[in-house]
Amino acid sequence: MASTLEFISRRSPIVCTGGCVASSQPLATGIGLDILKRGGNAADAAVAVAAALNDTEPTSTGIGGDCFCLFYKAENKKVYGLNGSGRCPRALSLQVLKQQGFDQENPVPPTHVHNVTVPGAAAAWADTVDLFGSKKLTLAEILQPAIELAESGFPVSEISAFLWNDSANKLQTPNNKYGTDLLVNGQAPCHGQLFRNPSLANTFKALSELGKKGFYEGKIAQAIVELVHNNGGLLDLNDLSSHVTEKVQPICTTYKGIKVWEIPPNSQGITVLMALNILENFNIKEMGHNSADYLHVTCEALKLSVSDSHWYCADPAVAPIPTEDLLSKVYGARQASHINLKRASEANTHGSPFNTGSDTVYFTVVDAYGNACSFINSNYQDFGTGLVPEGCGFTLQNRGKNFSLLPGHPNCLLPGKRPFHTIIPALATTADTEDLLCSFGVMGGFMQPQGHVQVVLNMAEFGMNPQLAVDAPRFFVEYDNKDKKWHLYLEEGIACDVVEDLKMRGHVVHWPVTGHDRKLFGRGQIISNGEWWRTGHIPMKNGRVWWAGSDPRADGCAMGYCVV
Repeated sequence: MASTLEFISRRSPIVCTGGCVASSQPLATGIGLDILKRGGNAADAAVAVAAALNDTEPTSTGIGGDCFCLFYKAENKKVYGLNGSGRCPRALSLQVLKQQGFDQENPVPPTHVHNVTVPGAAAAWADTVDLFGSKKLTLAEILQPAIELAESGFPVSEISAFLWNDSANKLQTPNNKYGTDLLVNGQAPCHGQLFRNPSLANTFKALSELGKKGFYEGKIAQAIVELVHNNGGLLDLNDLSSHVTEKVQPICTTYKGIKVWEIPPNSQGITVLMALNILENFNIKEMGHNSADYLHVTCEALKLSVSDSHWYCADPAVAPIPTEDLLSKVYGARQASHINLKRASEANTHGSPFNTGSDTVYFTVVDAYGNACSFINSNYQDFGTGLVPEGCGFTLQNRGKNFSLLPGHPNCLLPGKRPFHTIIPALATTADTEDLLCSFGVMGGFMQPQGHVQVVLNMAEFGMNPQLAVDAPRFFVEYDNKDKKWHLYLEEGIACDVVEDLKMRGHVVHWPVTGHDRKLFGRGQIISNGEWWRTGHIPMKNGRVWWAGSDPRADGCAMGYCVV
């Protein structure tokens, strides 16, 4: 099946002067653009897109999951962050899991109800509009297009249909009575088939009419808790009603005059910044794009940063995170010194930074005022747990799968704790003036920081425009706990001689990855302010032009309009 998805088209970057939206679904992109044309700003449109994607791509995203938001405010050139991730049930603990036979060596299965954490998306959608929105549109007006899409129906796109069918078994289990709400005659909808979800429309209406209470209290909350309890879970009404979105200070580092912004832990965004600090010590441009030297060094840098983040990245409210030390340029240089240019490393151990002196949707929106919203929303693994609360039309996430069950680990499961989170939105600004350079992201589990690094290097080092930057073949490196080896996956398009060179250096290489299997490399979106990737070119103060690219590994597109 993987070989049936051909990559035979090309795209030019979208260029426009007004607002712009880039997402993994054309219908969602269009809805976001309509919100901008009605007077909404980037934050308003982002929430409209988030809701529409719940309609069109329910395998990857939804109101039963979590989200993160970065907002660039053009007026003061500041970057703001929202952590929309939920917490572990207060009644769930390592002791409870141990009594049920689960521990680090025998973890909770991915779709088990114990992996359901409080869904944070609904609150974060409302808070994004409240904190950053234009105030010209209400939350009800912003959600209305997604409500209409769910009620009237839409034709399912190609890649969505493939993913839907691939994970439909989660919706068809006997303990998931309402899983059929996301099926057609008990089966996943086909490419081009109309799909309606009136139950999801009613969920959006409750959020529209009652605000956050419409989701975290009352009928929806009761349906969530009843479903969890019927499957042996411990989430309760108090867990839901006490949930709050957290305003966070975004973290950043500079890479050759570019300031890259990420959400702080419990998000894995810090992985991107650590890798860039390491890579700044090498002449990346001289190596050549996707050469053996480039892929080797970038892969080795990511091994180091991924190993660190898998240990240190956790809920900072519970586990102290040495963020400042991890992001130190001194630590980055020290980590760079560990890279052997001729040999792949085998270790998967975290460093010591002290005293150094997943499935998801990503989308981005900019508006005519120069604001940008970088937004990511996820169920985690396809459909999450797959469990559908009665009358709600969405699945519950399985984000708790990312907890460690090792006592003493910074990310070990504790009551009321947020888990390590894979989803990461990003922004880039100029290091000196804080002018917006681009809003970008690459979804896809543990691929996400690796995608961010590759996209930044594609633009900053190799002068690629936003569309070329997401088109370019990617790599993904992953540690296999079973065979205790790092595995390097290379997308079709990387040269055969490069592959052989990497094998000679000791990399365990899987190549070429083609067709639907390309989902391993994530799906990205970029909107850029001007042509900053060209040497010496800075964003224009007047006559701004947005440049946008949308990943060919998804069904989506970028769209924009011009100021009249």
